[in-house]
Amino acid sequence: MTARFSRRPLVLSLLALHGLPALAEEATPTTPETVAPPQVMQEVMVTAGAVTEQKSYTPGVSTVGGKAPAALRDIPQSVMVVDRAVMDDQAVASLTEALRNVPGITISAGEGGNIGDNINLRGYSARTDVYVDGFRDRGQYSRDTFALDAVEVLKGPASMLFGRGSTGGVINQVSKKPDLETRGQIGVSVGTDDYYRTTFDYNTRISDTSAFRIAAFGQDTQSTRDVVEKKDFGLAPSISFGIGTPTEVLMSALVQRNRDIPDYGFPLYRGALTTPENPGKPIAANHDNFYGFTDDSYDQDINVLNASVSHRFNDAVRVQNRLQYGEYETYASPTTVTLPTSVTASTPLDTVTGTRARRERELRDSTLYNQTDLFVKFDTGAIAHHLMAGVEVGRDTYENQAYLWTGVPTTNMADPVYGPMPGSATRTTSATRTDNTAETVAVYVNDQADLTEQLKLVAGVRMDRYDLEADTITNATGATQRYSRVDEMTSVRGGLVWQPDAVQSYYASYGTSFNPSGETLTMSQSTSTVAPEESESFEIGAKYALYNDALQLATAVFRVDKSNARTKDPLTGFTTLDGNTRVDGFEASVAGKLAEKWQMLAGYTYLDSEIVASKDRRNVGSSSSPVYDLYAEGNHMANVPTHSATLWTTYGISANWEIGGGAVYMADRFVDNYEAAVIDDYTRYDATLAYLQKKYDVRLNLQNLGNEEYFETASTGRATPAKGRGAIMTLTYRF
Repeated sequence: MTARFSRRPLVLSLLALHGLPALAEEATPTTPETVAPPQVMQEVMVTAGAVTEQKSYTPGVSTVGGKAPAALRDIPQSVMVVDRAVMDDQAVASLTEALRNVPGITISAGEGGNIGDNINLRGYSARTDVYVDGFRDRGQYSRDTFALDAVEVLKGPASMLFGRGSTGGVINQVSKKPDLETRGQIGVSVGTDDYYRTTFDYNTRISDTSAFRIAAFGQDTQSTRDVVEKKDFGLAPSISFGIGTPTEVLMSALVQRNRDIPDYGFPLYRGALTTPENPGKPIAANHDNFYGFTDDSYDQDINVLNASVSHRFNDAVRVQNRLQYGEYETYASPTTVTLPTSVTASTPLDTVTGTRARRERELRDSTLYNQTDLFVKFDTGAIAHHLMAGVEVGRDTYENQAYLWTGVPTTNMADPVYGPMPGSATRTTSATRTDNTAETVAVYVNDQADLTEQLKLVAGVRMDRYDLEADTITNATGATQRYSRVDEMTSVRGGLVWQPDAVQSYYASYGTSFNPSGETLTMSQSTSTVAPEESESFEIGAKYALYNDALQLATAVFRVDKSNARTKDPLTGFTTLDGNTRVDGFEASVAGKLAEKWQMLAGYTYLDSEIVASKDRRNVGSSSSPVYDLYAEGNHMANVPTHSATLWTTYGISANWEIGGGAVYMADRFVDNYEAAVIDDYTRYDATLAYLQKKYDVRLNLQNLGNEEYFETASTGRATPAKGRGAIMTLTYRF
């Protein structure tokens, strides 16, 4: 794949694409010296009582492209950052809400015991590719944003940087950290449908080189959806010593408690008559309907501790060591509902009885990881090197005890009756439990070589050893069935970056990733002999930093190819690596200031996914007489919309008043590899109005203005309706 980049035409086309002809005419300098920022890009000073410094949607640097902060223009992959300013302006409270700003991401409803945040990125699952400050955040829980400064999304395979997984990319949560400025902030939010949320953030200087910070939140929120609620709170204390000195020490913690009633949404009708030409869909019920029980629960206890030490020997050599321990305990008792296979779109729902099943389980995940990294700058002749080398060791555990229910009552699908699980239902402990352990050892090295002032070469290699032992224990006897597997994989990364001046950056990159069969710390007999899947990505792109980095533009074309994807033989039931999946795509994004008081974060992603090869078949017969009516091969991949776009913008109409709004569009998408059920496309609109003062802000957020009835999360068996129209008023006080 080749591409030619002409600076002026591409800049102008990108700007014109987003309706910015006037700005495009100004973006024509040929050298960094001629890119004189216009008056609108200067710091905003307004009248007394108003804000003295305008926020920015433009990320300066990112840590997601390496182990140290780097300019986005130096990272030879697509990166999109949702910073604190965007989250505050949108009244974002969860990670999934923040990721609504990133096109190319879909949220899966979770199947097979997977709960919490189930994210798909560039067509591939990223459930285990969520990180906090570079450490894998493997727990199955709903993540809040109260302790975050930003959410960084690195797109494309990145196993060289992060180890196993990352086929479609990774999501890194950047935590709030102490600094030497004493300040505090309290936020109180009240909204429709009994929405109540409070946040707190306080930073204090302890000495000339040390500081303490604590963030906290509490919320009691409901929804336009019946019964569903969240009752959560959290604390995130951190303390730092040696700030600005050669040796810096940071210790932090995250404590979060979630006590929620989960929303398992609507079932899909997908009987024997559904075909790609006439696919099934979620039932057309009242979007407020809830099909579980009022005592369903989703309780999560999250405890994470971090410690890091960084020592700078001189301007050229620095070493850092970071340690993380995390415990994630989850008690989940959601209720699912299934339909008779005879149900179709034309079946009146008041004649349909759904079968309910409570899927109760107790989960316990733990992680213990240590990363040691060395950063060295040196020259070989005229070539300057920025070398990073490191070692990572870690241990993960996963325990799962399921419970079985009998005598669970059915429900009418048009008019469900709300109430707790009746006393006549019986709960028993599953005969077996899961107790799995994985150990990781990895070494890696990455070098950025500045071949000339304009040309940079990025290359890295990582070697991982992943050792998983999966035990299935019989509760009555203690007998253990063990499956184990050791995988050793090498991941590579390479990129060439050409930067003719301080504005332009063009790149071509190649990267690989691997997905072991026990990636999620689960293994069975059929997967214990299966080697890791391997993926590779090719990407070319361009990035522009205009007006002293106040406005950033990016565009890229890419291919992600998994040539040995797991597929199940329909006759033997065993998993093999005879599959092949591919995603070709294009994306473009804008972030930053379009004028003095006008900010924007926007993006578009096109994904052309295909299951190139697969043995998967859908059996509508029986195990003894199989009849296959649908085939996966040649279809689109599950949960991959062809088009998705996001837009959020705010404008200061005066010194103290700000308005804004945005839209999210997602094309329709199939929920399985057989294209037997589909989720319709949707467009959602939001708006904001804020009154800004130096000491306080009052902000009104209007969400889903059109009261669009759509499904934001979906999986092979169910889809969850999104919230309807709502309003949130937030008072933020700074001290």
